Amino acid sequence: MADKKIKVKLVKSTAGCKTAHRATVRGLGLRRMHQTVEVLDTPAVRGMIDSVFYLVRIEN
Repeated sequence: MADKKIKVKLVKSTAGCKTAHRATVRGLGLRRMHQTVEVLDTPAVRGMIDSVFYLVRIEN
């Protein structure tokens, strides 16, 4: 089974947001604005993305 990956892009700054949300963004591997990373499409990663939906975008 091939590992599906999704691209996640940080589109809003983490300044002023909750500490837990900032840690979630870092856990996804995002460090700078407009940075894009590829992560495995797992339920855990989807949950992380859902918790910081207002900071990130999923790219095709």
